[in-house]
Amino acid sequence: MRVPLSWLREYVDLPATETGRDVQAKLISAGLEVETVDQLGTDLKGPLVVGQVLTIEELEGFRKPIRFCTVDVGQANGTGEPQEVVCGARNFAVGDKVVVVLPGAVLPGGFAISARKTYGKTSHGMICSSDELGMGDDGSQGIIVLPPETEVGKDAIELLELVDEVLDIAVTANRGDCLSIRGVARETAIAYGLPLRDPALLDVPAANAFGYPVRIDEPRGCDRFTARTVSGLDPEARSPIWLQRRLQKAGMRPISLAVDITNYVMLELGQPLHAYDRARVQGTIGVRRAEEGEKFTTLDGVKRTLHAEDLVITDERGPIGLAGVMGGANTEIDDTEGTTTEVVVEAAHFDQISVARTARRHKLTSEASRRFERGVDPQAAAAAAQRTVDLLVLLAGGTADAGVTEVVAPSAPRTVTIPADHPDKVAGVAYGREIVVRRLQEIGCVVVGNTAAWNASLRGGGRETGGQDELTVTVPSWRPDLAEPNDLAEEVIRLEGYENLPSTLPKPPSGRGLTHRQRLHRRVGRALAGAGYVETPTYPFVAEQVFDQLGLDADDPARRVVKLVNPLNDEEPALRTTLLPGLLGALRRNDGRGSHDLALFETGLVFHPGEEQRLAVRLPVDRRPTDEEIAGLTAVLPEQPRHVAVVLTGAREQAGWWGKGRPADWADAIEAARTVAREAGAEPTVRKGQYGPWHPGRCADLTVVVDGVERVVGHAGELHPRVLKAFGLPERTCAMELNLDLLEQVGDDTPQAPGISTFPVATQDVALVVDKPVPAADVEAALREGAGELLESIRLFDLYENAEQLGEGRKSLAYALRFRAPDRTLTVDEASAARDAAVSLAAERTGAVLRS
Repeated sequence: MRVPLSWLREYVDLPATETGRDVQAKLISAGLEVETVDQLGTDLKGPLVVGQVLTIEELEGFRKPIRFCTVDVGQANGTGEPQEVVCGARNFAVGDKVVVVLPGAVLPGGFAISARKTYGKTSHGMICSSDELGMGDDGSQGIIVLPPETEVGKDAIELLELVDEVLDIAVTANRGDCLSIRGVARETAIAYGLPLRDPALLDVPAANAFGYPVRIDEPRGCDRFTARTVSGLDPEARSPIWLQRRLQKAGMRPISLAVDITNYVMLELGQPLHAYDRARVQGTIGVRRAEEGEKFTTLDGVKRTLHAEDLVITDERGPIGLAGVMGGANTEIDDTEGTTTEVVVEAAHFDQISVARTARRHKLTSEASRRFERGVDPQAAAAAAQRTVDLLVLLAGGTADAGVTEVVAPSAPRTVTIPADHPDKVAGVAYGREIVVRRLQEIGCVVVGNTAAWNASLRGGGRETGGQDELTVTVPSWRPDLAEPNDLAEEVIRLEGYENLPSTLPKPPSGRGLTHRQRLHRRVGRALAGAGYVETPTYPFVAEQVFDQLGLDADDPARRVVKLVNPLNDEEPALRTTLLPGLLGALRRNDGRGSHDLALFETGLVFHPGEEQRLAVRLPVDRRPTDEEIAGLTAVLPEQPRHVAVVLTGAREQAGWWGKGRPADWADAIEAARTVAREAGAEPTVRKGQYGPWHPGRCADLTVVVDGVERVVGHAGELHPRVLKAFGLPERTCAMELNLDLLEQVGDDTPQAPGISTFPVATQDVALVVDKPVPAADVEAALREGAGELLESIRLFDLYENAEQLGEGRKSLAYALRFRAPDRTLTVDEASAARDAAVSLAAERTGAVLRS
């Protein structure tokens, strides 16, 4: 919201010495985010005057049209003689009043003006456009042409209000009242302790039966609708300079008088308005929900297909406006041919959520929708309509019709009950009852207190006397964000100054620190980083189409998602159930930017909806919630296990003088899973698997035993070619994903000091021939169990396949078995017996045969 300081001073008598910087500091202290203060015209120096064009001579022989003009500037040039000026613009004629800058002046940007010879003539100054004066876009293309009644020789700097300061305020979502000069003026008046001249305090005629007919079919979407009619407008009337300049300073472009007036009143009072060409409206104006698939063309010329939840303004033909967003082209005021002489002014109050969803659904954000989304004062509609009518009568020569239409849905004022000392408890500062009441009254609240309890408290020296001093606060209509005691406490705190809050360090009880779960997550992150992976946090939002790209089955549980009611991006409305989409997107972006050797990882929450959807309760902030309250809140949340995932592509080991490099493959993904499992103290079993995005022949199921039942804890391997194509990924990209919470449940990560034996190790190698389909993990498990307690470690060091030597469909697996006893040196016979027992069990379970 851009607020000119000159406009602000109309409603608050600021000291003349106060600058925009001073006001900025005051408003920031009060909680408004004033980003910048633009200094307009600080480097502008006159003489800059109004002139009247006397003659125009067209100069020939140049590549572009050039005009040699004489301009009457009165006595501004010191001689009273016509000023000779060369100009290339063509949007003015003899007799027009224009803005002339004379030699010796300096225009914005440090552009000094002097007499100079050009195009064979001497130009003594310039005829100025709005851009050259730093005025912004006025909707015209060329020279500023002033109204005919403008006095020749008048100072144009004062006339055009070129010197000013403009506060640029970033209005937060809860402060829709500050999207108006009225709201900012109220905050300024409070900050300075000055009275406010409220521009909404107007004499408004009562509604009567002679107003334009209006019918509300959707009172929940529109609880107030005011309609006023003005006839006899001069179609040639144009917006005066002061009106255009205020719109420009506020960041809006002047369009036509009627539209400019509605925009001006919206900026002034915060109430969006719309003016319909009365001749183009047919019959009763109505408000209803759109019919699914209904067509409608908005003012921007786009034909839109409406949704059944869209709120529309209608006449007998159908929609004539998207309520709170944009009007329709079929009732647009004609500012080109100038035929509009009668308008119907609409000032209505629409539902915030309905307007917000319509604006997002149609990707159509407007100044009106920005205000309705944040909350508009419903009580200001009648005043805004009256202000618009007054300006149309004053500036366009119109006549206000006696009829006044006002359709209002009954509603009671909003009240909030708050203990008088509640702000004290929230802030940890003793404000006292008097300050709390005064601050709430300053923002427009009506405060009624428990006087008996207050007096009893005073008699008791401020101590508790059995009565509760509570305040019943009636919230002003322009502050829909004040709904709870904590909202009111925040108002008191911010007006008393956040900078006045003492700095106190929290004192946690002993024994508090990172939880076991948090420590595990950190260890996993450090382990993967140490293995060469780069942590890449990604957004938790996904589109449901991503599950098709991952190749998940139609009944896969991962397809059940938690959808956001108000997503940041309508194309990604769901919370992720797997970490892979975000990681794969990050890998694709980095690969597309020239980084082809990538190893990325992420640890983060995934979200699975519960079987039953329940509403969450609001927890208190003035105390620690009880265990029961926390448990109740937790029960309604979706299940949120923490996962860890890696993706990798390109070279895993770089080539160099030391030898050849090695590309990343499925084995690296499985090793990443083992790295994670070691940090959790778990030992997952690796088995051949087949799931969703992984290649069916290069996918490993990672399983653990939970309560005696073997469960899949994750998958690792090479991704399916179809997935790579769908995501635009390099060939042979690999990935791994594990449920870290499940690993934590079955693992034992209690630190164990390594045992160092003083006795020698006995190594026995065995080569076993098995059928190719037999998993190496099954062979290793049998060897480990058969070898017994003397086995210290086992390692697969060779895989050999040769049909001539081993037979068709057979493979050889060579293992190194290390045996050691904790209390003695093993004999050859003991080591051999343990090896034979291992081989025997492997033969029994897997059909393994010792390779000769």
